[in-house]
Amino acid sequence: MVHLSPATLCVDCGGGGIKASVLDSDGTSHAKPRRIPTPYPLAPRRLLEAVREVSAGLPPYDRVTLGMPGMIRHGVVIWTPHYINRSGPRTRVDPDLMAEWTGFDMEAALANNLEVPALVLNDAEMHGAGVIAGTGLELVLTFGTGLGSAMFDGGVPAPHLELSHAPFTRYDTIDEYIGEHERRALGDPIWSRRVRKVIAALRPVVRWDRLYVGGGNSRMITPATLARFEDDIVVVSNTAGISGGVRAWALAGKP
Repeated sequence: MVHLSPATLCVDCGGGGIKASVLDSDGTSHAKPRRIPTPYPLAPRRLLEAVREVSAGLPPYDRVTLGMPGMIRHGVVIWTPHYINRSGPRTRVDPDLMAEWTGFDMEAALANNLEVPALVLNDAEMHGAGVIAGTGLELVLTFGTGLGSAMFDGGVPAPHLELSHAPFTRYDTIDEYIGEHERRALGDPIWSRRVRKVIAALRPVVRWDRLYVGGGNSRMITPATLARFEDDIVVVSNTAGISGGVRAWALAGKP
C-alpha cells in the first residue's frame, strides 16, 4: 500500500485524554489511533513526554500537528485551561504551572523535541480543519471537558475567541454551564437542552452560515434536541479532532 507524503502525526490533546494517529496527505490513517489518559500535573515538558509516549509504535511521520485547549497564537500558549490545574479540570490552579504555560512556545518546543516541522493550534481549530466546507462564515463548537470553539471565514481561520469564558447566567460562564461536570450531574436530557440554549444565544452574536457541533460529548446530545436543530447546524464526528491535523497546514498557509 502506498502512503502519500507528507505523513502527519496528528495529536489531539484534551482535558481527559491525549489521542494520536499518523495520516497521509489524503487524510487516511494507516494505523489504529492510540490514546492515553492526560497525565496530571501537566507541565509543558510533561506534555512533550506524553506526545512521545502516545506516538510510540505509530508509523514514521514527516511533521506533527498538535491541537490543545486554550488561547494559542502562532504556536505560543497565551492561556490554557486544565493543564494549569494541579490535578486536572475543576481542581486548584497551580501558580507555578500557570507561569510555565503562559508564553510557552509549544510549537518550537515540539519541533525541537520530535525533530520534525510542527504546527500547534487550538484543538477546536484542528477539529474544524477536518470538517469545514471552506465557504462563508463557519463556526465550530466542540463539547468535551469544556466548550471549544473556532471560526473560519472562507476557509481561513479567524482570530481565536475563548467563547467558553463568556458569561452565560448570573453565576456561570458557558464552560461552567455545559461542561462535562454539568453533564454528569444533570444527565443528558437536561444537559442537551442547555446545549441548545447556548447555541441559540450564540446565533445572534456570530450569525454563522454554518455551525458544526463536535467533540466527544456531541454524541451525548439527545435525539429530541437534535431534532430541534436548525438546518444550518451539522453534527460531526469526533474523529475530526485527529483528521483535521492534515488540512490544518494548508489552512494555516503552510506547505
